[in-house]
Amino acid sequence: MCAVEFKPISMDVMAEYLEFFSRTPSRASDYSFSNLWGWAQEYGIELGRTPNLFWIRQTRPDVRYWAPVGDWSAVADWSKCPMMTSGRQFIRVPEQLSELWQQALGDRIEVQEARDQWDYLYLSEDLAKLSGNTFHKKKNHVNQFKKKYDWQYHPMTADCIEAVLQLQEEWCLSRECEESESLLAENEAVIRVLEYWDTIPDLIGGALYVDGLMVAYTVGEPLSDDTMVVHFEKARSEYRGVYQAINQIFVEREGQGFTYINREQDLGDEGLRKAKLTYHPVDWQRKNTVTLL
Repeated sequence: MCAVEFKPISMDVMAEYLEFFSRTPSRASDYSFSNLWGWAQEYGIELGRTPNLFWIRQTRPDVRYWAPVGDWSAVADWSKCPMMTSGRQFIRVPEQLSELWQQALGDRIEVQEARDQWDYLYLSEDLAKLSGNTFHKKKNHVNQFKKKYDWQYHPMTADCIEAVLQLQEEWCLSRECEESESLLAENEAVIRVLEYWDTIPDLIGGALYVDGLMVAYTVGEPLSDDTMVVHFEKARSEYRGVYQAINQIFVEREGQGFTYINREQDLGDEGLRKAKLTYHPVDWQRKNTVTLL
């Protein structure tokens, strides 16, 4: 068996990667091309090919392997796959694939729950309507924003990317990103994706304006026919209720036709986990860490 050749992710492979991604049975937010492209510098993302799959390797801060993208059922014998070598560990493995590997490889693998990497799934209708006592506080914040400010919503188009980048820069300054490696990395990811707004297909964005000033933006994309993922969401926090407003209005305007909204992981951050739970997820895109023994 020949070793898989890995190369840094590039726009040259985007179309082929997206074709493989569309065949992937369980699509987590991590594996969208825009997410890989955005975080490519931070993680040193590389891609490698076998006949039916794209494999993902991160090289920073150390070498780690992710799950493959493609039609998993097309692999006749996982034990003969050149990537499935003894001692290798895979992170961010969707639960459906880890179960498939368990069936195929039995006690040759060890599976550990990776709760920090689980994607949060919400009903689109819940986030758009915020109905009932469950969402009473969220709805109040949105109503206060709409009542207090002269606001407008606009779908994101190429001609407003400059304003989005300006808001992102100001948000970063207000949060002292220079003092935080994680915020600096996220800022780089946002810029990389926005700079290729016209190149990466199917990106969906929206922005809120108050008196002509952009006060919030959201960037997402379809993950599948029934699920849209939200990758980035930033706002000027001095506008009361603005985060709840952009969350609700974006899903109301752009989430039509999607059953679920994927709002990515909490990465083990206690505050972020608490905030995500307040919107009452209906499920998770569960992921595991898989080690070949």
